Amino acid sequence: MQADATSRKNNSAGKLLVIILPIVIVAAVAATTLYIWNVRKKRMSRGTKLPHLEDFESIKSSLLSLSSLQVATNNFDESNKLGEGGFGSVYKGDLSGQQVAVKRLSKDSGQGLEELRNELVLMAKLHHKNLVRLEGFCLEEGERLLVYEYMPNKSLDTVLFDPEEKRRLDWRKRFNIIEGVARGLQYLHEDSQRKIIHRDMKASNVLLDADMNPKIGDFGLARLFGQDQTRDVTNRIVGTFGYMSPEYVMRGQYSTKLDVFSFGILVIEIITGKRNIGHCFHEQNEDIISAVWRHWSEGTIVEIIDDSLGRNYLETEVLKCVNIGLLCLQQNPVDRPRMLDVMVMLNGDATSSLPPAARPTFFLDPSSAYSYASGTI
Repeated sequence: MQADATSRKNNSAGKLLVIILPIVIVAAVAATTLYIWNVRKKRMSRGTKLPHLEDFESIKSSLLSLSSLQVATNNFDESNKLGEGGFGSVYKGDLSGQQVAVKRLSKDSGQGLEELRNELVLMAKLHHKNLVRLEGFCLEEGERLLVYEYMPNKSLDTVLFDPEEKRRLDWRKRFNIIEGVARGLQYLHEDSQRKIIHRDMKASNVLLDADMNPKIGDFGLARLFGQDQTRDVTNRIVGTFGYMSPEYVMRGQYSTKLDVFSFGILVIEIITGKRNIGHCFHEQNEDIISAVWRHWSEGTIVEIIDDSLGRNYLETEVLKCVNIGLLCLQQNPVDRPRMLDVMVMLNGDATSSLPPAARPTFFLDPSSAYSYASGTI
């Protein structure tokens, strides 16, 4: 009897162990997982993990401390703010006697980390007088900071679209800006180590130095492109309405010809002094591109040139730039010139040797199926 009782006790204990042991193991695993998660969370709260960068060795010397940038910007004081965009704010700073622009990426932006990686990888590779120079970066205590050379005249849009400020842009300066941006894009598309598409070329991403020389900035949306690629497709359309090419907006197709299209819009804006988005000629219900095409076709292009220029410009040079701008706005990407071709045309003497431009794409007239709306994606 005693043996049977002992056996029953052992069986009961065994069954109890079978029930309890898995629960203990699961609890232990859960506790360990929770501990590891909390440790990682605390580490992330103290700093931002650097995204994988194939070129980190080439840029780690540019790593700056948060304390030095807090001192440089007076702890990111509002009085030092130069501007604000979708990914954060830009502050003027004094870094050991050197004036810099500090781009502070928003902590709430889901796109901020990807933009950071893009800019660090690309700016480490790119060195050209018409591209903004990266001076350093900082990743501490959750901050993501990019430090660029300071551009005293800010961005082109702040000057070009201001009724008073635009008077500082005579035709010679405007032509130099057109040529400088073209030279910078040619470098990105054809002369850099890797083919690069900017994908967000617009007036606000053209910065001006003390002498009004242009430098292309903001490479957060840029894409590396294989040398043997002609185009690619994405289902995530990013950029700014009014500057994006039709094949990109409607089918997600992008190539270097996307930047060429954006450049064409920029050229027309520089000549007319008006934004392509948010501006309309009410008497004709026309957008800027439509109005330029109409005046071009009628031989009255001088009527749409920015009034602030007066008559102080070379008409042949203006006509050449309008022709180039319209060529860049052709609906079929194949019909748009490469930036190398644009540079050749800009440096050529005669306008008669330029290819004739066909009607550009995207009109705001009843016969058009598509139109632009303002805004950034």
